[in-house]
Amino acid sequence: MRYAIFTLVFIALSSCSPSEYVKPISDLREPKPTGSLLQLDYEGFTVWLDCEKRGAVKFRYNAQHDTGAGQRDSSFYLDRQVPSECQQTSAKGYGQNYDRGHLVPANHLDHSELGIKQSNYMTNILPQAANMNRGAWLLTEEIIECYRDIDELLVIGGVIWGNNPTDDYFVKSHGVATPDSFWKVIVRGRGQDERAIAWIVSNSVEATKKNLDRYLVTVDDIERVTGEKIPVSDYAKHDKPRHSWMIPRGCDKG
Repeated sequence: MRYAIFTLVFIALSSCSPSEYVKPISDLREPKPTGSLLQLDYEGFTVWLDCEKRGAVKFRYNAQHDTGAGQRDSSFYLDRQVPSECQQTSAKGYGQNYDRGHLVPANHLDHSELGIKQSNYMTNILPQAANMNRGAWLLTEEIIECYRDIDELLVIGGVIWGNNPTDDYFVKSHGVATPDSFWKVIVRGRGQDERAIAWIVSNSVEATKKNLDRYLVTVDDIERVTGEKIPVSDYAKHDKPRHSWMIPRGCDKG
């Protein structure tokens, strides 16, 4: 498939209405230019791709009651619908004790075979330190997995690239730099019952499960650091819980 050349003019992501973010679609879709980014609407989640970075800068999805049991795909893929100059150059493993880390995990899309496969597109993958990917970042995913059975969740997250060339091991092999940190916001409830929790997780060996609380921040902090406008009630933007939400007893995290 050939792509038109996009003339991109910067438009803040916050100008998109909430209904534009998550759209169930078939595997045949066109990337949509959104400001200086490409908006990629996958099955059950959306990522925004920075062509200059060859990586996603933001993701968003709704985590609803777990009704699926699809198995995670063991293979990773380049997305044939995305121009090659906008994505990573390889789907191979990174090495250097970095994982192919998911922004949106397959486990939250296990009701859809297509969604599971698309979660393994490299447009949804970035280099994550193994300790972080299997530690603090995984624990945020487990919190979502458990609480989505209690309440529908809005999950928004993204990347803080930073400027640290010393860990950019994969520019030559994959065309992508290594992010300094990843951020995530979970929103549950509505109106006066709305609650939010937010983290900025360091992409480092220190980001283990037991250290997740170190990375707690307010939604205000996320907005200030990233320039994003998070759709959370003002009163909930200033709160930072003392601890991350506890995993409910008996929760099936699988």
